[in-house]
Amino acid sequence: MWKFIYQFFDAPFFTIIGGISTLIMIWGFIWGIWVFMCGLVPVWLRLGFALSKRKIAVFAESEFNSLKSLIDNSKIFSEVIQIHKNDLKKAEKETIFLVHWKDYKDKIDDILQIKKDSTALIVYRPSNEKIIDKESSTKINNHRNSIIVNFRGRLLNDIFVSLITTAYERI
Repeated sequence: MWKFIYQFFDAPFFTIIGGISTLIMIWGFIWGIWVFMCGLVPVWLRLGFALSKRKIAVFAESEFNSLKSLIDNSKIFSEVIQIHKNDLKKAEKETIFLVHWKDYKDKIDDILQIKKDSTALIVYRPSNEKIIDKESSTKINNHRNSIIVNFRGRLLNDIFVSLITTAYERI
């Protein structure tokens, strides 16, 4: 009986099918590696450059030390710079703006003017502070890559995602 089974599967038809199946598996393996390299490697490179080379411009006075500590303690971001109210132009070349709403609500129009489309704007308004008025909220919403957040945990997540989604032009 075993001899019959061996002879049956030793037929040229099964040899051809086996060869074709092997070629399909090899092609599928190579295609899978190519898809992996084209899909994930560029994201990893972009994230790596984003984390290693970009600065976060923090528009805050009273909460700057707290926000800087939060960002530094995450150990994922490289540099945080403070932007003062009288020196907003200093942030023009940066690609991520973190604005503490209470301190800079009167300067939001100036910040939106220096913000480029490729710059991420994260407006941090803790839940214990006064709500953002509808007019300002609409202005912020009309700009690309703008986020309003009111929780610290969410703030770190939004900074991280902004690093990935905004273009890093200085590679």
